[in-house]
Amino acid sequence: MGTGKSAAARELARRKKWQFVDLDELIELKEKRPIPEIFAKSGEPYFRRLEKRTLKEVSLQKKFVVACGGGIVLDADNIRIMKETGAMICLSATPEAILGRTSRYTHRPLLNVPDPKRQIDLLLKLRAPYYAQAHKTIDTTKLSVEQVAEKIIKLIDKKPPAKKKR
Repeated sequence: MGTGKSAAARELARRKKWQFVDLDELIELKEKRPIPEIFAKSGEPYFRRLEKRTLKEVSLQKKFVVACGGGIVLDADNIRIMKETGAMICLSATPEAILGRTSRYTHRPLLNVPDPKRQIDLLLKLRAPYYAQAHKTIDTTKLSVEQVAEKIIKLIDKKPPAKKKR
């Protein structure tokens, strides 16, 4: 969270003329309630099941840019689905940048704690092995949304190297 996933994904979809979907927003629409309420009333495990089901549904689409929540990688099946059906790109940022970008929002259930900076550090450490499985990671700390989208376009438009004939 706070790495610019949704903003960069929207910009990427606009530039590629593809559809955009924010998985969290789609879950909220389906559930008819906001994510913090889902967490509070039904718990994180319930939310993670919804997230997985929704990812499976959108992964069947072509020419889609999907912005996923940072915790989606905690499930190995989710990582497999993302890698098999598209380019899995992790956006990262320093804990300080994440705190600065998220501090004015109260809709972040995992950061509604007395020491959000410490929570960010902990989440990044716990999730690092999962994030490392992405096809590519882009540090957004000092980049604009447009710069991030441009980097992603260069990655996904890159043609694989030609195989040598024997």
